[in-house]
Amino acid sequence: MIGKLTGLLDEIGEDHCVVDVNGVGYVAFCPARTLANLPGVGVKVTLFIETYVREDMIRLYGFVTSLEREWFRLLMGNVQGVGAKVALAVLSTLSASELANAVALRDIAMVSRAPGVGRKVAERIVNELQSKVPAYSAEAAAEMGLKQDIGSGTAPAPVADAVSALVNLGYGRDIAANAVAAALKNAGEGPDAGKLIRLGLKELAR
Repeated sequence: MIGKLTGLLDEIGEDHCVVDVNGVGYVAFCPARTLANLPGVGVKVTLFIETYVREDMIRLYGFVTSLEREWFRLLMGNVQGVGAKVALAVLSTLSASELANAVALRDIAMVSRAPGVGRKVAERIVNELQSKVPAYSAEAAAEMGLKQDIGSGTAPAPVADAVSALVNLGYGRDIAANAVAAALKNAGEGPDAGKLIRLGLKELAR
C-alpha cells in the first residue's frame, strides 16, 4: 500500500495531479483545496496518500497533510452514503479545521455547503463523526475552542464584540467567528475589540 509520495509534480488536472517518482508517474485524485495549494509543475512535492483497492482498479487519493487524509478516511469509513466523491467534495469546500469546527458544533449548514451534500448526508456526517474527530494541531484546537466559546456566549468581551461587529457589517456569524479566530493569532497580548475588528477585516479581504 502506498502511504506517501514524494517526487516532481508532473501535471495538475481538474480533479487530480500526477507525481513523477523516479520516472514513474502516479495519478492521485485530490480535493480542490489540495490542488490549489500545490506548487508549479516541475517542483518537488509530497502528498499523503490513501490507496483504494478494488478488483477492477487501484486508485490513489492525495492530500497535503496527514490530517486531511485522516478526515478522508473517517468520512469514507464511518458515514453511510459517503463515498470518495462526496468525501473529496467536503474536503474541497472545508479545511480540516473548518470541518472539525462544524462537527464539534453540529453545524449541519456548514457541511451541506459542499457540492452534492444535502442536509440528510450533512447531518449523518456531523452525528457519526462526533466521537471520532482526529487529533488536532494546537492551532486547530485553539480555534475550535474559541468558536465553541463564541457559540455558547462565554468568549471574552473583546472577542464577542468583534464578532458582533462583523456580523453587523453583513458577514455570517460563522464567517465572522473564523475571521476573529484567525485575527487572534496576530493580535498580540490582550487585544481590544477595535484591533480584532481591523485584523478580522483584513482576514476577510484575503
